Amino acid sequence: MRGGIGEQEFLDDLYITRESLISHGDEAIANGDLKDLIRLVETFGFFLCHLDLRQESTRHTRACSELFAKQTTPIDYESLSEKERMAVLTGALNQVALQPGDSGHGSSLITDTLSAETRQTLEVFSVMAKMRHEISAQAFGCYVISMTHAASHVMEVMWLAHQCGLVGYKDSGWFCDIRISPLFETINDLAHVEQVLTELLDNPVYAELLKVSGHYQEVMLGYSDSCKDGGILASSWYLYEAQKKIIAITAERNIECRLFHGRGGTAGRGGGPTHESILAQPSSTVFGQIKFTEQGEVLSYRYSNTETAVYELSMGITGLLKASRHLITRPAREGGDGSSNAESNNSEIMAQLAHAGEGAYRQLTDRTPGFLDYFYEATPVREIGLLNIGSRPSHRNKADRSKSSVRAIAWVFGWAQSRHTLPAWFGLGTALATWRAGNPKRLVQLRALYRNWPFFRAMLSNTQMALSKADMSIAREYAALCNDPDTCERVYAIIRDEYEKTVQEILDIAELSSLLEENPALALSLKRRNPYLNPLNHIQVTLLKRYRDPELAEHERTIWLDPLLRSINAIAAGMRNTG
Repeated sequence: MRGGIGEQEFLDDLYITRESLISHGDEAIANGDLKDLIRLVETFGFFLCHLDLRQESTRHTRACSELFAKQTTPIDYESLSEKERMAVLTGALNQVALQPGDSGHGSSLITDTLSAETRQTLEVFSVMAKMRHEISAQAFGCYVISMTHAASHVMEVMWLAHQCGLVGYKDSGWFCDIRISPLFETINDLAHVEQVLTELLDNPVYAELLKVSGHYQEVMLGYSDSCKDGGILASSWYLYEAQKKIIAITAERNIECRLFHGRGGTAGRGGGPTHESILAQPSSTVFGQIKFTEQGEVLSYRYSNTETAVYELSMGITGLLKASRHLITRPAREGGDGSSNAESNNSEIMAQLAHAGEGAYRQLTDRTPGFLDYFYEATPVREIGLLNIGSRPSHRNKADRSKSSVRAIAWVFGWAQSRHTLPAWFGLGTALATWRAGNPKRLVQLRALYRNWPFFRAMLSNTQMALSKADMSIAREYAALCNDPDTCERVYAIIRDEYEKTVQEILDIAELSSLLEENPALALSLKRRNPYLNPLNHIQVTLLKRYRDPELAEHERTIWLDPLLRSINAIAAGMRNTG
């Protein structure tokens, strides 16, 4: 810490004091408040908790392009291939940059000749260097790169950090004061995770930087955008497979790896009971630690009082212990013929289900005429964007009304408000029915998967919860908000039919007479909420009609905005889900 004692020096003094007390027979005093203070410093240092940072890959690419263009020998970085970009970045990292503690921490690079966006991007790294120097070297966790599509996206962040004194040479050796976590979000990115990580980890410069920073790689997995992109079934399976690939790649290179699960509160964003979610992870991918995100309303109802917080943390820790020690029944050991090929057979079944589910989901969301009009008109997604909540806008580009532009939170939030809950289940019914094809033997196989495979059971259990929160009669009222009646009827019919098919398939496979029969506490909770929740939806539909009425003057329309936004908050509280 600048101008004072650092964390380790403070700890060393505390250790000396404790040892001195013990040596003089004052062990009771040494193990009292002093020991508590030592544990606090060991746990929280001078920083309280690690701060993760996150930025989208395109911001880094644009910043690098601008900086390379301003060099003495300009480089047209944007026009380079991936291989050429890696070569340029690797060479640039070998050049001399600022050292840690240099005056300004890279601020001299941030000049008025750069665009405002590039200045802002560089300032983040500059502040990181400053806080590490003034507060604690442990102040930061990982720098997360959203939408990581290529190895160069990680190397770009390394080079930008290099420009601000966080990465480079010191005393004839490398130093690296930043940990980078690539975030793989889309279905395509998850499918190519092996290729990207292999190219990154085999890069000699990156390998050296990783080694000096602890030989430790964190990889973040995006549940939200992969689900929005390809549907819940494809998302769940590609995430499952990606985890196995990531662990295999890092283990082969003797690199410690931690998976960071970017889950939301809803099933459509990877949500669900923490204990079951941890147990559902692939075998040998959890090694005594796991990291995942918790969103606002989840933090509130899980950790707002001591009793529920202790319960949730206990459930998470027991799940972590079981998964780490492999105290879980896995498909290879399940009933049937007991064959060692059982796990690969189940993987083949899931691959086929994922393919069919993704096809059904994309048929609706990407290839059904008028679907996006339905989404924007039959849900309050535009009005959600007016709420003063969240750290990011509802769209990446406000002018772009497309599936790729709308953010996953707004996507799930809108469907939940209108009681469709579509992202959490659409495509699953078609996939199960298509694969089963009326064959009794295949139904037996699916029932065995549900009984014996934590992954499959957790997926269908979370889907049951989402289906129970949906209400097709209320969704029909929202559908009537569409400007084109034909679009309304056509798209709503597709959604309703898939809903009914999904419910029936799950009940058949789980051998239940009703949804949530195996979770009576949750079923009772939803039953008690609905008499209060359903009227709120009817009120919201009325408010949407009035607020969107083009014949009203602007001052008349705004009268309905405040109650409309309040209805969104009220329904979110009743559903216990936003996005």
